[in-house]
Amino acid sequence: MKKISLILSLMFFSMGLFGCQQNNDKKVDNATLNTENLGMNAEVTEGDFVYRLVTEKAEYGENEPLKIYAELEYIGDKEEVKISHAASPFYFPMVETTRNYEISYRMEEPALSTVIFKGEPLRTEYRGSGGYGSQDKKEYIEFMKRIMNQEFPEGQYVVNGIADFNVIANEETKQKKEYKLKAQVEFRVNNMKNS
Repeated sequence: MKKISLILSLMFFSMGLFGCQQNNDKKVDNATLNTENLGMNAEVTEGDFVYRLVTEKAEYGENEPLKIYAELEYIGDKEEVKISHAASPFYFPMVETTRNYEISYRMEEPALSTVIFKGEPLRTEYRGSGGYGSQDKKEYIEFMKRIMNQEFPEGQYVVNGIADFNVIANEETKQKKEYKLKAQVEFRVNNMKNS
């Protein structure tokens, strides 16, 4: 009887934690966003790698295609290095700070590998993001449908870029070193008719 009681208690506790984690508004607390001094370019160096995140413009017109890309450059001692990653090592999640909406970036997660040659950055352009659920509010769904069609509504956007990959750190043991480099850039979308 005590076992059943303990199991039920753990189940209810787990369900309570899961319920607390759900957020149907997909809104972000602005207090946790550090948007001071964000620009059009960001660069982070860790170990033998440099990660760059770039938006080619600080301001885009409403529905204008975004020109955002990420680069990963190997700067170590070897001529080349093999990295392992999901469909891409680059993620482009965003926050629209005017509405406080989180714009997710989903990716397939096969185990792929890519060889990066020293001095030749691996580069990937942003190709779209977003998603919504049936429980989300109508305004959020309409906003996200536009994002998913790459028709960005007027607002202020922060890209929370990530380069997530690993490399073999020890050839004998096949021990991997994991990297998760993060950088932020921001841009604005304006309705050019009102400008």
